[in-house]
Amino acid sequence: MTWSIIARDASGAFGVAIATRFFAVGALCPHAESGTGALSTQALVNPLYARRALELLRAGIAAPEVVKRLTAPDEGREHRQLHVIDTVGRIGQHTGAKCVDWAGAIAGDGFSVAGNMLANERVIQETARAYRGSRKHFPERLIEALQAGEAAGGDKRGRQSAALLVYSTEEYPDLDLRVDDHVDPLAELARLYDKAHERFVPYLKCSPSKARPWGISDRAIIEEEIARHQKPA
Repeated sequence: MTWSIIARDASGAFGVAIATRFFAVGALCPHAESGTGALSTQALVNPLYARRALELLRAGIAAPEVVKRLTAPDEGREHRQLHVIDTVGRIGQHTGAKCVDWAGAIAGDGFSVAGNMLANERVIQETARAYRGSRKHFPERLIEALQAGEAAGGDKRGRQSAALLVYSTEEYPDLDLRVDDHVDPLAELARLYDKAHERFVPYLKCSPSKARPWGISDRAIIEEEIARHQKPA
């Protein structure tokens, strides 16, 4: 099941966008950490990969080596798919020989696209093409890339869930949007992204952060920030 794009933006932010014909893909598959990296575990998902991968990345282990260390001892590795990106944009990828066709992965400058149970190889090719060609804000590039992959065929079983995860500078995510069960999950994901910019995103800018540990607690100032905020073009 599933295809996803993981990426490191020029700003240093990490993001994962993912879609599938399976319930709640955002619950177990995408993972990231500010200043560390991002990954997605797919096919027969191994949720235990996530914490160990981020520990290794935090220790400075390159993404390809992280993938090797995670998959080598896993007796189910031939049923797994995993891709990882680190702080300098190195990519590690694994697609087990028993993943359901079409299955595979490609990598570009600062991003990786991987999928299995796909309608065809064009799904990941078009996802990558759209990401390369987009000049939109980073999270929108990720959503747009998945939309291009879906237009090329997507998951061959159909549609059900999607997710978007973005980390930039803080211990908490900039965005963690999940569509767990929907007839058109990518359209709903795009709607949630727009909805998040009405109040959630500007509110988060007032929250405690590394630069401002106690954040803004004056509600009038918070409301001014919300009123001033506009979704990036």
